[in-house]
Amino acid sequence: MISSALLNFMSRHNLSLNTHSLDCYPPFLCLEVQKLHNMPQPESTQHTLPEFPELKIIQKKEMCALGGEFIWKAYMGKLWSELQRECRVFVHEWAHLRWGVFDEYNNDKPFYINGRNQIKVTRCSSDITGIFVCEKGPCPQENCIISKLFKEGCTFIYNSTQNATASIMFMQSLSSVVEFCNASTHNQEAPNLQNRMCSLRSAWDVITDSADFHHSFPMNGTELPPPPTFSLVQAGDKVVCLVLDVSSKMAEADRLLQLQQAAEFYLMQIVEIHTFVGITSFDSKGEIRAQLHQINSNDDRKLLVSYLPTTVSAKTEVSICSGLKKGFEVVEKLNGKAYGTVMILVTSGDDKLIGNCLPTVLSSGSTIHSIALGSSAAPNLEELSRLTGGLKFFVPDISNSNSMIDAFSRISSGTGDIFQQRIQLESTCENVKPYHQLKNTVTVDNTVGNDTIFLVTWQTSGPPEIMLFDPDGRKYYTNNFITNLTFRTASLWIPGTAKPGHWTYTLNNTHHSLQALKVAVTSRASNSAAPPATVEAFVERDSLHFPQPVMIYANVRRGFYPILNATVTATVEPETGDPVTLRLLDDGAGADVIKNDGIYSRYFFSFAVNGRYSLKVHVNHSPSISTLAHSIPGSHAMYVPGYTANGNIQMNAPRKSVGRNEEEQKWGFSRVSSGGSFSVLGVPAGPHPDVFPPCKIIDLEAVNVEEELTLSWTAPGEDFDQGQATSYEIRMSKSLENIQDDFNNAILVNTSKRNPQQAGIREIFTFSPQISTNGPEHQTNGETHESHRIYVAIRAMDRNSLKSAISNIAQASLFTPPNSDPVPARDYLILKGVLTAMGLIGIICLIIVVTHHTLNRKKRADKKENGTKLL
Repeated sequence: MISSALLNFMSRHNLSLNTHSLDCYPPFLCLEVQKLHNMPQPESTQHTLPEFPELKIIQKKEMCALGGEFIWKAYMGKLWSELQRECRVFVHEWAHLRWGVFDEYNNDKPFYINGRNQIKVTRCSSDITGIFVCEKGPCPQENCIISKLFKEGCTFIYNSTQNATASIMFMQSLSSVVEFCNASTHNQEAPNLQNRMCSLRSAWDVITDSADFHHSFPMNGTELPPPPTFSLVQAGDKVVCLVLDVSSKMAEADRLLQLQQAAEFYLMQIVEIHTFVGITSFDSKGEIRAQLHQINSNDDRKLLVSYLPTTVSAKTEVSICSGLKKGFEVVEKLNGKAYGTVMILVTSGDDKLIGNCLPTVLSSGSTIHSIALGSSAAPNLEELSRLTGGLKFFVPDISNSNSMIDAFSRISSGTGDIFQQRIQLESTCENVKPYHQLKNTVTVDNTVGNDTIFLVTWQTSGPPEIMLFDPDGRKYYTNNFITNLTFRTASLWIPGTAKPGHWTYTLNNTHHSLQALKVAVTSRASNSAAPPATVEAFVERDSLHFPQPVMIYANVRRGFYPILNATVTATVEPETGDPVTLRLLDDGAGADVIKNDGIYSRYFFSFAVNGRYSLKVHVNHSPSISTLAHSIPGSHAMYVPGYTANGNIQMNAPRKSVGRNEEEQKWGFSRVSSGGSFSVLGVPAGPHPDVFPPCKIIDLEAVNVEEELTLSWTAPGEDFDQGQATSYEIRMSKSLENIQDDFNNAILVNTSKRNPQQAGIREIFTFSPQISTNGPEHQTNGETHESHRIYVAIRAMDRNSLKSAISNIAQASLFTPPNSDPVPARDYLILKGVLTAMGLIGIICLIIVVTHHTLNRKKRADKKENGTKLL
């Protein structure tokens, strides 16, 4: 606790933290924040991001106002003036993480044309000032313009001294910026993610709608913020305790056998060396099976396996609290406390008294990972994991499920050191008929291969006939595997680094009855300088009510770089019924927020029954040299290329390029990860009417092509992002307020000849907006509005007339002559100059001709007059 030191520091430096204005706390607030388990610490990420020692990242996965995953921030020594700027960056990133707002800049579209046909800079607020700069230095704005917008290399340099106070989500590096954009300062026309994802709402509107503001009251003007509390933590010994259910319920559906197989695999292969491990069990009472034992050798692992339960008790009652109490007794014997320890709780029993030990669990500081077996497990079991930051898993009572082993494989020590953790390459299970076989191939790529393990499990008394072939054709047979007939497991350890390439295995069921044969393959990184590909699967919420869908995500990356073009398949197992498979996509549509960020997403709504559902994700990638994205995903603070001060331009150093040594992947790779579990209530018992509309279109874009407007978007489905919708409703308006607040009364575009395509296919639709928008448009308030800008939105409809939510609003300029405000293009200026010159020359020539003609007539008249006089 260092709150007194913090307050003293604040008083010396006259610091405070107000509502939406920002004067930052001291620099040690700007260190590192981590929200979820298992996120990389600075010491372990030095391998993956050496060229960005001060990089700030938030990995976003969800929609507006739903927050992010984590911030990565490495702290280095700086002057106080620099730390103030660093603190602003922290608040920018914290707003992403906590309140789910988006960036207000756009590196891809730094300029746009506003509703008055003026070229503007993508920013918030519009009051931030600066000058245009082209490749050769400072230049007038028109020198940056060639036709529609700005030529490549043209940028906008901001003045170092500003009067604008917003916005933190745009450019927090400006000293005057101390606020988020609110309703009065927000720039709704800017083509940024905040407008696209939050329906043109300001960042401050989103923030003030959060629970943080609904459940608290604003401070008085003279009131100090409450003293913050800091926990100073240090990495210590890794301590794990298995808390295992041995009640009579564990005898059903091979639950005990599955527990034995997975726990043995965890103790022998998954848990890291030097970890302290203990084992307790429980039915109606708790029992200590093994005190803490440090793993320093393979013999230590075998000793712990010998303490695993081999039988179940006759008691049906369970007391989870009794099991946890014994677990705390075990772990507290090391340092006298349970803080920082891990409990792996496995149970199939229904305990109504879990709430009795919640205070003890919370005060212990231990993390509890829960594994629920079958439909009889306590319905509030997951509360223990939720409150302690642990993972939660579900294992259905079906023979052809590998969920138990997948759950134990997902649980790691939490150090975040990917080079020490096991990576799951394969998880396959199949009910094999007598004298039939299970055959498959697993890829060992060149980033893994150390400490590779092939695990085979079965149901009957004897092992199947096993044949394994490495990439060179070397054969391994059943007698090469270490067999445990009690737990019905066979494992093969590959010494050194496994040969990269395709490994093929065949399991022959030599038993006279059908049985479930299972295979799991894990490995470790082969090179500490090259992080391996990983996948993390998760859902955006762990409990929901029908017909609400769940969004499934899989974060596929190598280090911090997203891996593109992977084939990602989710398998969802209900409590009863068949598993459902679903292809996840990274296309920036439907459930996927950002395209090509390595987060593959999809809606899932195929709920068959109430209860728990288990999630597992398979990733396969074909050989390719174009697997990694060229930038790190997430929300970064805006790079500032330079600034102006006293009329002088000061350019900053160019942004560091990311040096990716991307090697050709000759074999591709495969990965597997459990995504934990979620629960659903309210599912109808029998057939039910269609209640799932098409998903919201979130990537609508509009582009002018001469006098026509071309719209493009990703097709939604009949049900969310699956199937094929029936029709589209496109409406437009010259008024942003009309299209936003009164979509049904905006101008309807004729789409009768447009039939929606299958979900995920890119739609393109071209029409002439001039036909529908000639003349002023009446707004809902009765006023008229004239604009060169139009706003377009779309929604889809399915066969049962269920409509999607209204899409993001796209903007475009009508093809009209510019008024006096916009700056004309260079070509237009040249043409105008040429035409003016030609006009002047024509006028001069005309004057000469007229003058010459007049003089000739005058001469003839004079001659005639003189001739008359002579006569």
